[in-house]
Amino acid sequence: QVQLAESGGGLVQPGESLRLSCKAGRGINFNTYNMRWYRQAPGKQRELVAAITTNGAKNLVRAVQGRFTISKDSADNTVALQMDSLKPEDSGVYTCSAARVGTTTVYWGQGTQVTVSS
Repeated sequence: QVQLAESGGGLVQPGESLRLSCKAGRGINFNTYNMRWYRQAPGKQRELVAAITTNGAKNLVRAVQGRFTISKDSADNTVALQMDSLKPEDSGVYTCSAARVGTTTVYWGQGTQVTVSS
């Protein structure tokens, strides 16, 4: 069974950093899955934050450019989201997804809570 497990969330103050990790199960090969991080704040729709494709191309939404970095480690089957200079508006549940290229197959993790507050 395909699994995605996020970790690394927590409560931090504005300006601090967090590193989220998404560990993918053996059923996900980063050569055939595009990986994404989403977030959802209370009362808001889920939004795409960062993506990394099978060939390593990266995309970040404008609101986090210059502060967040997405990376993947194929040997460890892990995707990371490094979040620096955090702002209160970055708060929300961050969820990892894996989308198989050329199909409609998408797997989701359970999410990890990030709270940025003074």
